[in-house]
Parts: sequence; C-alpha cells; structure tokens
Amino acid sequence: MALSLRNAGPLSGALPLEQAWLQLVQTEVQAALTELFELPDETSLDARWTQAMEQVRAYTLRPAKRLRPALVMAGHALARGTTTVPDTLWRFAAGLELLHTFLLIHDDVADQAELRRGGPVLHRMLAPGRAGEDLAVVVGDHLFARSLEAMLASGLPGVSKVVGYYLGVCRHTAAGQYLDLDLGRAPLSEVTLFQTLRVAYLKTARYGFCAPLVCGAMLGGARPELVEGLERVGRHVGLAYQLRDDLIGLFGDSSVAGKAADGDFTQGKRTFPVLAAFARADAAAREELEALWALPVEKKDDAALARARALVEQCGGRAACERMVDRASRAARRSLQSLPNPNGVRDLLDALIARLARRAA
Repeated sequence: MALSLRNAGPLSGALPLEQAWLQLVQTEVQAALTELFELPDETSLDARWTQAMEQVRAYTLRPAKRLRPALVMAGHALARGTTTVPDTLWRFAAGLELLHTFLLIHDDVADQAELRRGGPVLHRMLAPGRAGEDLAVVVGDHLFARSLEAMLASGLPGVSKVVGYYLGVCRHTAAGQYLDLDLGRAPLSEVTLFQTLRVAYLKTARYGFCAPLVCGAMLGGARPELVEGLERVGRHVGLAYQLRDDLIGLFGDSSVAGKAADGDFTQGKRTFPVLAAFARADAAAREELEALWALPVEKKDDAALARARALVEQCGGRAACERMVDRASRAARRSLQSLPNPNGVRDLLDALIARLARRAA
C-alpha cells in the first residue's frame, strides 16, 4: 500500500507542517528499520551475537531526525510530481539510514566520542575500552552489508545504479573524515578556511544532503536538470548544517545536542569558527589559540574550554560562522525556488531548511 507524504495530519496536532512531515517519515522509517533487524539466518549463530544485535538494534532505533530518509522522499516526490510514496521506497530509505548508522559507529570510534543521540556510543555499550571499539567496528561492517542488501532488495527501478552512485559518494565521505582527523594533528596556522569548507562538503553536504535528494529523484525518474538543481540545494543546505554543527560542537548544550558539547575542542577539531577566529586574531590571541588546541586531552578541562570559547567569540569566529550559516541557508532556499512544487513538497523543504539553520547551538 502506497502512502502519501501529505498524510501527516493525524500526527501533527498543532505542529508546523514540516515537523509533522518529519514525524511521519520517522514513524515509517522506524518501522522499516525494525524489519531490517529480523534476520532468521542469524538467530542460531551464537547467543553472544544475538545479544550484540539486540544492543545494536536499540542503538539504531533511538529517536533521531531521520533527515536523510526525509530528503529521499522529497527528491522522489519532486521527480514524480506526486507525494504518494511506494512501500518499497521506505525500505530503500531505511537501508540508507542503516548505512548512516554504520558511519556514525565508525566515526564515534575514531573520534573517541562518548555520547550519541542522547545515550552512550555503541562501543561503550558493547564492552569497555579497546575491546568495545573493536567490536563496534565489526558491527559497523555488518550494518554496511545489511544496508546494501536492503537498498538493493527494494527492487525499485534503477536501484542498482542509484546504489552505485551512493557508494561513490561514500568514498568521498571517507576522504572527508580522513581529512577531518588528519588536520587535527596540524597547527592552526597550517590549516585554511578553505580546507574546513572542503571537509564540510565531503563529510556532510554531499553525503548527508545532496546524495539523499539525488537518490530519491533518480528513483523517481528525474530529468538531469532536476538532479542538478537538487545537488545545488543539497550543497548549500549541507554546508549550513555542518557549520551549525561546528557551532554546536564548541558552544552547544549536550542536553540539546544529544552529544558532548565540548567534543570538538577535546578532539582538537579544526572547524570553521576556530579557523575564522584564528584568521582574525592578533599575534597574542593566535598564540593562545594554538596553545589551547595543542593541549593534551587530559588538560582540556572546563577552564580551558571556557577560555577557548571566549577567544573564538572575541576574535569573531562565532559571528563569522553564523554569517556563513545564514548565507548558505539563503542560497539553498534561493536554489529551491527554481524547482517544481508538487503538492507543496518544495514548501516543506523550504521550511525544513529554515528549521535546520536555526538549530539551537
């Protein structure tokens, strides 16, 4: 049975329409994700594996925005000119979300993170120390394979070509993650603002926003001009999203963000607000910023974090990043206006872009 994205009424109450739409997507994708963990061929492998999969299932099904599935649905609706969604598209979207979960698990190991979506990261759930990290990497590999199975099994027209496209994007995502980690070892003076923007594009914008919109459109039989338009929208909104995330990663509230608010500082991330502050700072402030970001993890305490935040703000890094978020979100909304608007789907995307740009930091 096909479902229409406009059937958000019963879920919405007094919610804005784009939030009701997201709730609808979350509900449908949650159900599809649950089904993806029903693996009869694994039930008798070993009791330890069964227990691990229960933990992975609980981790995967934590409340989340499910932005990527929502963008898949929007791209498909724009291509087809209708908001009616075939059931098999939900399965594809759930597979794509499972692939995202795999990347989060590996990212959290690489970043030595502690929190994800308001709870402990998976490697802390599975076992303490290095053992948990090793187990989480292996579980991530399992989810990667399962995600491909799910997307290909959807049987949608042209799905193999779409999956091939998405895997190519994932290769670039790995390059972005590599650069993000590798630049963390370089002095601030050797990292450029352009490099931080390239990481944002590779790691977030192309993978998290361009690709889901394009995948949905391709599955809907989109013409090349629509695909190009959606890539432009995704590039701008993805940049706005990542730069907002950079602000949350330094100035955020962990109870709102669902992850550590000091994570970027602790991990020594070379993010846009930090490099923008460094570019604007005088010699003394630059020297202090270098020293703060070079501190070993055990010395990055509350006092160091407070001073880092104060310096980035005083040197104009926070304000510069806020301006870039605003500029990128406005560019996304301008690009969106050239696209079709079947049953108000473009308007939903426009409202969603505005909501993402305003996320609390």
